[in-house]
Amino acid sequence: MKAIVCAEWGGPDKLHLGELSLPMPARGEVRLRVLAAGVNFPDALIIQKKYQLQPALPFVPGTEVAGVVDALGEGVTQPAMGARVVAFVGTGGFAEYVCTPAITTVPVLAEVPNDVAAGFTLTYATSHHALFDRGAIKRGETLLVLGAGGGVGLAAVELGKLAGARVIAAASTDEKLAACHAAGADALVNYSTLDLREALKTLTGGKGCDVIYDPVGGGYTEPALRSIAWRGRFLVVGFANGGIPSIALNLLLLKGASMIGVFWGDFAKREPAANAKMIAELFGWLAAGKLKPLISKAYALADAPRAIDDLLHRRAIGKLIVRP
Repeated sequence: MKAIVCAEWGGPDKLHLGELSLPMPARGEVRLRVLAAGVNFPDALIIQKKYQLQPALPFVPGTEVAGVVDALGEGVTQPAMGARVVAFVGTGGFAEYVCTPAITTVPVLAEVPNDVAAGFTLTYATSHHALFDRGAIKRGETLLVLGAGGGVGLAAVELGKLAGARVIAAASTDEKLAACHAAGADALVNYSTLDLREALKTLTGGKGCDVIYDPVGGGYTEPALRSIAWRGRFLVVGFANGGIPSIALNLLLLKGASMIGVFWGDFAKREPAANAKMIAELFGWLAAGKLKPLISKAYALADAPRAIDDLLHRRAIGKLIVRP
């Protein structure tokens, strides 16, 4: 089978299209013929040896897929052969075939396109876990979403509106902010041209933001934290800007605020029943038309390194997809 191979640590330019043996499912696993694979920021980190979890070299990157079950491991009865499912595989997704534990697969409704299915799980599950579980967002509160034009950011905008919050979307270009507006954001901040803290002070009348969703890190974290409301919750989702900020803890003390870590992947492993319930709710909202994921571009398998590079350099709006 054809697959994108990471044989040495580095940027997307170090990846190559290779020919690998067809994987065989172990006990409790299924093999999927990959129809589409989502491109996520962890894919850019893991190949650089910058992610929390690291596979041994060589490996195939790609965290989430939509595919058709084409082989069953010992002891597996569900999903059935030929079923169309999505799965969070961690690695292995940028390939024609991948094996994954059967218990991690989720059936896909016929009306959900492959690209949408492949790009839905990680972004929406991360944002749902962040806002509802970790952030306990409430109707009428103000939510600030940093990096709002990306995949997890747009998901957070949509879910924030479903929660009944007032959503302030902050992003680096007017084009990205236009996508945020289309997703339902109530107010927009271009932090490339505006002072983020002053803009938030104006938009909240000096009260600040009740919940802050930060997948960006770097230089945007501190001005956002300084704009938090009394008893606010600051959600640490990721560091797409490249830098892990150092924070003066007195900023939390002065606002009676909380800083909360969000790691959906580990939540899914440690609390599988709660995760399954959450995923079911998300797919229910998707089927009902309450969520409308933006898939902005699809790439051939050989172009997966370019897709990761586009994501890494923030050229993407919404979600990018690879089609093996």
